[in-house]
Amino acid sequence: MATRKVNRAGRSRIVKRSGMRIARLSSAGYAYAFGDDAWVTSTDLGLQTRSLESVASALPLIRSGLTGTTTPAVAANRRYECPVTPGGSILGIGLNYHSHIKETGRAVPSEPSAFGKLGNALSGPFDDIIVPTAVTTQVDYECELAVVVGRPAHRLTPANALSVVLGYCVANDVTARDLQQRHSQVTLSKSIDTFCPMGPYITTADEIADPQDLQLRTYVNGELRQDSSTRDMVFSVADLISRISASITLRPGDVILTGTPAGVGFAMNPATYLADGDVVRCEIEGLGHIENRVVFG
Repeated sequence: MATRKVNRAGRSRIVKRSGMRIARLSSAGYAYAFGDDAWVTSTDLGLQTRSLESVASALPLIRSGLTGTTTPAVAANRRYECPVTPGGSILGIGLNYHSHIKETGRAVPSEPSAFGKLGNALSGPFDDIIVPTAVTTQVDYECELAVVVGRPAHRLTPANALSVVLGYCVANDVTARDLQQRHSQVTLSKSIDTFCPMGPYITTADEIADPQDLQLRTYVNGELRQDSSTRDMVFSVADLISRISASITLRPGDVILTGTPAGVGFAMNPATYLADGDVVRCEIEGLGHIENRVVFG
């Protein structure tokens, strides 16, 4: 099944609809659930899926179990939790959109600028972003396409790299710009607790015909701040996976944050950082949206 869409340039493309979504729901006891707007839990399918690695390995059985299902086990009173749990690697990519590079005045990199973001930063798609004001007061948003790995990946080529992708979701690579400027590396500025909201679910890779043709938007209190497309990436998703897997073995449940486009707060004139009570909404075409309130604490 497929849906034809017309993008902003007026050309028609196909977005596949043969896949499914993978959510982690508190209303189901934090269990993984599968489907679309209505969900069936792994328990109801007779499966134990306590991690994304177990979900990835059971995917054929899950698809088979969903066939013909008419009565979802979880349809109401659901709360989306972060679909990725701590334990895997989170790799961020800096300066990966031409528009963002231009607004920062930097040179286009010849190799991906990769960094680690620690698992304690993971939070739910609608959870608060808690800012420890004793540590930082210059907090910024970065809407990003998150790539979730579904099977071991080592020394892949761009031609076969997408075959290891479990799916995609929306992420906000929240960053403490003052810490980023004070330190010679970015790990601390990007790994504060709650600084990686992600979700609302993982859309499996077979639903997305082309990860390099997705629209990204960020709103702060309803004001459009970022509006771009993954076509603007310097290094494509396939290229990133290939280059990273040349030296690092990626494993199921690992995440690659693929960079952010122009429109971040620190590049505005004057620089405009997130304030207490601000609401940040990040959305990506075909993947849904996340929305998080900023709370100074």
